[in-house]
Amino acid sequence: METLKTGSDVLFILLGAIMVLAMHAGFAFLELGTVRKKNQVNALVKILTDFSVSTIAYFFIGYGIAYGVDFMSGASQLAAKNGYDLVKFFFLLTFAAAIPAIVSGGIAERAKFNPQLAATFLLVGFVYPLFEGMVWNGNYGFQILLESSFGAKFHDFAGSVVVHAVGGWIGLAAVIMLGARQGRYRKDGGIAAHPPSSIPFLALGAWILTVGWFGFNVMSAQTIDAVSGLVAVNSLMAMVGGTLAALFAGRNDPGFIHNGPLAGLVAVCAGSDLMHPLGALVTGAVAGVLFVWMFTITQNKWKIDDVLGVWPLHGLCGAWGGIAAGIFGLQALGGIGGVTFMAQLVGTLMGIVVALVGGFVVYGALKATVGIRLDQEQEFQGADLSIHKISATAERETNW
Repeated sequence: METLKTGSDVLFILLGAIMVLAMHAGFAFLELGTVRKKNQVNALVKILTDFSVSTIAYFFIGYGIAYGVDFMSGASQLAAKNGYDLVKFFFLLTFAAAIPAIVSGGIAERAKFNPQLAATFLLVGFVYPLFEGMVWNGNYGFQILLESSFGAKFHDFAGSVVVHAVGGWIGLAAVIMLGARQGRYRKDGGIAAHPPSSIPFLALGAWILTVGWFGFNVMSAQTIDAVSGLVAVNSLMAMVGGTLAALFAGRNDPGFIHNGPLAGLVAVCAGSDLMHPLGALVTGAVAGVLFVWMFTITQNKWKIDDVLGVWPLHGLCGAWGGIAAGIFGLQALGGIGGVTFMAQLVGTLMGIVVALVGGFVVYGALKATVGIRLDQEQEFQGADLSIHKISATAERETNW
């Protein structure tokens, strides 16, 4: 029976890893559909290569920082317990690799390729595992301090803060270091529209992410005996709440509508195992409105050229999710309990601090040494031709 359970756990978490791996196709197509046609190839290539670099960084460095585990022992030892420790690494790797995938959407259309790969290595190898280990492995006494101060540890079941807020706030630092795309904001105060190149591809990316998210959340239980249908239904309700809220707040704009479910799902990750489904619905709805509102403000008033809106979507909705777990997770509001508002607030703020400091250090160092932005001619020509020497449809190369 023990062998059967161990094998079942391996299969369970492996299926979760595969579902979250598939989400990276969602990141790719969401970015591909949002950027202009001259940058579509670059969007696809970045996500795949970033994932590969993330794997190397996390395998050799990041996983050890977070959990004190390395894989330098013999294969026979690694295969113990049906290889559960290996598939757990695979599952958590897909979370870690979401960090550069999130950042990619913010810096699209003007970032150099190789420096971004270097940033990916540093972020996944050092910055992300620092906070991941603090929250999910109790490193540095962070959780003990919160529990003794506020009566509970910081609760982030599936990464509203550990993954999404951290990725979003790193993305904000990267976007600020890069600056706006050429011609996006005119000297007379006007704003040049850069409409999505393909709403169908944008929608495809959103759907892939949405479906994969149920592996992201539900399989965060990591063992089959801990799986909870509450997590699945709370994810569903938050997705629906985010979609409908973005529909109304965004006035039927398809870009907002297809990011609405993602906003809701980002926010519910932290407390999806604690909330009542009605609390999850409200959490998702607030996130949907928050995304629409803050995307509009950052683009039009603050003139922060965050192409896919990764800071409002992941950074702010993720932070809201961390705090919401401390509200709707309370027994007084129908939740299971075991959380406190202050522990959630402080834990969320710590994630933001780590992300901002890490983001500015990494991108600041790269900017000062090798540069992180395409030159004016390369940006005008587009990342596809400037970096990869081919366009998405290749009319320019085949029509003489």
